[in-house]
Amino acid sequence: MKQTRLWLTVAVIILCGVCIATRCTSSNDNPIVQTQQPTVQRIAERGILLVGTTGDYRPLSYCEADGNYWGFGIEVAGKIAERIGVGIEYVQTSWPTLTADVLAEPQTFDLAIGGITITDARKETMLMSDGYLANGKTILCRAADADCYQSLADIDKPEVRVMVNPGGLNEKFANENLTHAQIIVWQKNEEIPTLVAEGEADVMITEITEAPWYVQNDPRLAAPLLNVPFTHGQIGVLMRKGQDDLLALVNAVIAQMKTDGTLRQLHEKYGLVYGF
Repeated sequence: MKQTRLWLTVAVIILCGVCIATRCTSSNDNPIVQTQQPTVQRIAERGILLVGTTGDYRPLSYCEADGNYWGFGIEVAGKIAERIGVGIEYVQTSWPTLTADVLAEPQTFDLAIGGITITDARKETMLMSDGYLANGKTILCRAADADCYQSLADIDKPEVRVMVNPGGLNEKFANENLTHAQIIVWQKNEEIPTLVAEGEADVMITEITEAPWYVQNDPRLAAPLLNVPFTHGQIGVLMRKGQDDLLALVNAVIAQMKTDGTLRQLHEKYGLVYGF
């Protein structure tokens, strides 16, 4: 009798073990297993790299009326997709919703790119790649007024109308550093340079990655402080935590682009200063 009970106990333990093992290895029963699968492998199996981007930031990420994307960051994304061996699908995001979109459940894209500055605050809750483009806050103004704006103090006056896009670091910089100027928040970042040129605002808070393109393409505009930006930083690729294999791949792509001269060629193509 004791021997029979012993065998019954062993049988129950074995059956329980099989049941637990089955549950832990079935992606249908336990969706957590899917999130633990290496990110690059999932992307490769899907055949598409999902890239979140704002599409409003010339010349880093811009979406034309026909839906085609172009820009410095878009080309970097292309190199990442090429390394994995997949195509690309762009997913619309915005500066106010960028963090929420990166952290969304279910996940809406694999990484975000295009004018995203590397910051300690972002790195606390997300992953950021190595930098691929030097960055810093500067201004756009009308060419006729360039001599009027030679410092932050020249801008921070009650009569100066400063325009920024909402939700990003440009608005944050303006609110923290311009306590006397009139700050105007405009929803569409790509429209602000034209509004400044037409006299609807006096100054745009922008970055050294964006200002040169507008100066080159609109003779009414100037960037008098382009070579002496208010801040210094780098732009990188943003993604959610837990995607360390994807982060390693992205950093490897950026390192290769620096080594083989591709990154320098992109700087020259888009009229930006090479900072590496």
